[in-house]
Amino acid sequence: MTPTPPETSTPDFEAHLVQRLRARDESAMTLFYDKYSAALYGVILRIVKTEEVAEDVLQEGLVKIWHSFPSYDATKGRLFTWVLNVCRNLAIDKIRSRQYRVSSRTQPLEGSAALRQAAVPTFRPEHIGLQDMTAKLNPEQKQIIDLLYFGGFTQSEVAEELNLPLGTVKTRARAAIKVLSKLIR
Repeated sequence: MTPTPPETSTPDFEAHLVQRLRARDESAMTLFYDKYSAALYGVILRIVKTEEVAEDVLQEGLVKIWHSFPSYDATKGRLFTWVLNVCRNLAIDKIRSRQYRVSSRTQPLEGSAALRQAAVPTFRPEHIGLQDMTAKLNPEQKQIIDLLYFGGFTQSEVAEELNLPLGTVKTRARAAIKVLSKLIR
């Protein structure tokens, strides 16, 4: 039977909570969440800037805290300081991750003004000269680029259409894009 916890505003509360968490008391984790989650969420949100990501990082942080609680050393600092550092480090790791950087640069089209705005009737993509540039590719690369970008094929469909291994299609497409990028510059 768990003794009655001290009032949450007393210094004994944290010691009691630490003792229960060390004993792997799941109800203590609920108490921990009630006491600290709002403050942790606020710090995480200031770092990651979006609510959805902040919620994910908070959940990840709580799981990490639960699993790594045996490594908490009360002689080195208060519980809140330790959990704050765990969550803060996870938030920083998140914004440094490649996945986060890529997703933060690309904005979803839903709700974008670009979807509601019609193209000018005189706009013709072929006028930007890309098809002229593909003429400078070797015949194998040109054939693949024509099918991929002007024909709307997937790489797998191109491989099937030309009876080539998928890896060959990918290699030729990558080489063609490198050549085109040099021509565009």
